[in-house]
Amino acid sequence: MKALGPIIAVVIVVALLISGTLFTVDQRQHAIVFQLGEVKEVVTKPGLHFKWPLLQNVRHFDMRILTYDDAEPLRFLTQGNRPVLVDSFVKWHIIDVRQFYVSVRGEEFGAQTRIRQTVSGTLRDEFGIRTVHEVVSGEREQIMARVREKVDQDLKRIGVGIIDVRLKRVDLPQEVSESVYRRMEAERKRIANELRSTGAAEGEKIRADADRQREVILAEAYRDAQRVRGEGDAKSAGIYAAAFNQNPEFFSFYRSMEAYRSTFRGKNDLLLLETNSSFLRYFRDSLGKSQPRK
Repeated sequence: MKALGPIIAVVIVVALLISGTLFTVDQRQHAIVFQLGEVKEVVTKPGLHFKWPLLQNVRHFDMRILTYDDAEPLRFLTQGNRPVLVDSFVKWHIIDVRQFYVSVRGEEFGAQTRIRQTVSGTLRDEFGIRTVHEVVSGEREQIMARVREKVDQDLKRIGVGIIDVRLKRVDLPQEVSESVYRRMEAERKRIANELRSTGAAEGEKIRADADRQREVILAEAYRDAQRVRGEGDAKSAGIYAAAFNQNPEFFSFYRSMEAYRSTFRGKNDLLLLETNSSFLRYFRDSLGKSQPRK
């Protein structure tokens, strides 16, 4: 039993030495091998690797896409010194582990600080040359593309690559929102009044055109009616003339009866004529025929 003690101790020491010489790198990671505090090697291939125990140590870095989301919205000034509040996030990853370690000591917090500073400065420049309307709705895609390009170029110097920069929300401060709302309300009222005035003018134009067309239609109808009436009167005169030629005496009698009917419509109608007037011809004839012969 006493002989087994040293053997077990030797086995344990050997196991510790062997375990100290081996390390693994995940496929989602890269690793840096340090020797006495200096960067000795960058391991990018996943799997099992060796190192010198006690002399070398290993640090792993996550190579997956990470997200930096600023907790507080940033305040920028647009053209005309109009302030806006911008809420954004950045998708980024490590592209050069050695440079990342040298620049920010391999700390994600240091990288995020640099990302925040770069994004803030780039957004400030982009917003400063645009109006509120352009940054709120008009040119958001162009702004994000330009910011992504500029930030990516700058952060490559610290071994970081930018996948995307997105503006989640662009709002106006509360005091500015109320002012803009009142201005928008006044503008909408002005446009509504202009539309009403235009509508009223168009309505008057339509009514005037309708009245003109009505007068034309009535004039044309009156013209056609007069023509038809004239044609009817001509036909009537022709018929009367033909009837007169066939029996002048009857025609004269008929016309006289029509004249009597038109003249003596009421019981109190009074007409003064000479006794020998031709208008009373048939009255005289009828009175003469009704008296008894002596």
